[in-house]
Amino acid sequence: MGTENQTAVPLDKLKSVEMILDPAPLLSPSILKLCQWAADYYHHPLGEVLLAALPKLLRQKKSIPEDIPPVAIEEKHSPHEALLLNRDQQEIIQAITTSLDCFSVNTIDGVTGSGKTEVYLQIIQKLLDRNQQILVLVPEISLTPQTIKRFRERFSVPIVTLHSQCTEKARLHAWLAARAEKASIVIGTRSAIFTPLPRLGAIIVDEEHDPSFKQHDGFRYHARDLAIWRAHDTKIPVILGSATPSLETLHRSFEGRYRYFNLPERAGGANLPNFHIIDVRRQFLEEGLSQTLLKEIGSHLNAGNQVLLFLNRRGFSPVMLCHACGWMAECPHCDMRLTYHLHPKRLQCHSCDASMPVPQACAKCGDQEVTFLGMGTEKLELALQKHFPDTPIARLDRDSTRRKGTMEKVLKDIQNGVCRLLIGTQMIAKGHHFPNVTLVGIIDSDYGLFSSDFRASERLGQLILQVAGRAGRAMKPGAVWIQTHHPEHPLLQLLTQRNYQQFAKSLLLERQSAALPPFTSLALFHAEAHQAQDAEHFLNHVKKIARSLDQNISVQGPVPAIMARRAGRHRLQLLMQTPHRQKLQQFLRRLLVSIENFSTKRRIHWAVDVDPVELT
Repeated sequence: MGTENQTAVPLDKLKSVEMILDPAPLLSPSILKLCQWAADYYHHPLGEVLLAALPKLLRQKKSIPEDIPPVAIEEKHSPHEALLLNRDQQEIIQAITTSLDCFSVNTIDGVTGSGKTEVYLQIIQKLLDRNQQILVLVPEISLTPQTIKRFRERFSVPIVTLHSQCTEKARLHAWLAARAEKASIVIGTRSAIFTPLPRLGAIIVDEEHDPSFKQHDGFRYHARDLAIWRAHDTKIPVILGSATPSLETLHRSFEGRYRYFNLPERAGGANLPNFHIIDVRRQFLEEGLSQTLLKEIGSHLNAGNQVLLFLNRRGFSPVMLCHACGWMAECPHCDMRLTYHLHPKRLQCHSCDASMPVPQACAKCGDQEVTFLGMGTEKLELALQKHFPDTPIARLDRDSTRRKGTMEKVLKDIQNGVCRLLIGTQMIAKGHHFPNVTLVGIIDSDYGLFSSDFRASERLGQLILQVAGRAGRAMKPGAVWIQTHHPEHPLLQLLTQRNYQQFAKSLLLERQSAALPPFTSLALFHAEAHQAQDAEHFLNHVKKIARSLDQNISVQGPVPAIMARRAGRHRLQLLMQTPHRQKLQQFLRRLLVSIENFSTKRRIHWAVDVDPVELT
């Protein structure tokens, strides 16, 4: 980057420079290098990648403000000291802090409540003592408030956050503070991986298995993988922490490519919860709740404890059905049933967010005998209010936490014991520390047992163990009760009778025999069009070119996506697969050049997803 007085390009091909916005480049050489690598690996236009790396206010032809507001440092009235460590924690800290000046990928596979965060904090202190900056990535906004709180209680240094609920002005100020070395710790979600940090000493990816680290549209990058590349380029350690590591991370750890550390026990003497399976076949279920689970809930509440119920389905009911003719309310734009919401009363599509009033009669036959089937978190809340009318209930899902500050208030009420009965979707399943929760009830564990997505078993296992990990995190014993119609299912048996490592090794054997990731590399071509045949024609053309370029690349499809129609567009997919990652990259470069020269009369939206994590 810079200016030149001469050029070989004809002057009529050049545009005049109106003004120089900034005296120095916005992006440092290291961030520019990261963007260039990401654009090449994910086969996305470099310009769009560079825009994704900048705060929105800097994409609008505005120069950097001269005055960067100072980052407030929270005054501590009662400083939180480092906790005592067990032997396993000490060994991890020793191993990582003795090699801070070189690149390494460190997997911390620790059961829920094993003290992974304390390990992070003590490593961060070592880096702060060296006057270095730290980047901490978390998968979801819901984890950010408690992470910030714990970090600010421990460290008297400037800490900034970067996530989608920040205002654009706040994002800009945090980005500038990090760039100007005025922020020592940056905590953020996926996009924070592009934050400029001149004195970066380490990157921590908490809950590294979480699919939220993958961008699912536009620039389809994976923040965990970019964190590893950035750490390699900067010659610093990266830490991947999880109670349920992804199969890709475990496979590379078992191969010796990553340093592997295990925390098999909970910190402070707490025990892992006991698992119980409730066979609900032929049982009377009252609003989805078995008598066994209701009895357990009452017992734990009477003992003065908190209870958490997990149901990964928001709204009141997922199906509106006509009892007379069998008609079901479906989204006019997507292949998805509309979900009935009680507050406010409406039918909503959870794919395209289309919303409409609740009809008073069947749209097909006009009969007024319509009913709502299935259960969402709103319906579960009403059922629990009926059974436990004197117990305050907290519901944590996307609907109940839309307003700014709601999440923090609900979490504070839970921590203070104001709410003793907790209901939540996956946003309550991971990372949260609720010391008074002694019972976790999983209302419906069957939705992920049978799926066309080969990752469904892994995801369900991770979700069950993560939500189970909210129970018994203090000295009180915890219990997990799982309702299912398939109590004999091998996945449930492995999860409840063995540990995650054995469960993961079983899945890895299945993946290896089926030639699926992490033993092969995938690229998924998406095509969308108003007419299905247009998208199919385009992908068939791509398939023909692909086979002419390399017969050794497996090409499957085109087939409809799991959701074949979304927002009025028909969606098809073409899957490409090979055991060799580098070979796939070389092949895609040649293929994409050929595709760019293909013209179509119809408007086709298409994209390539390298290392897809969802086949939706």
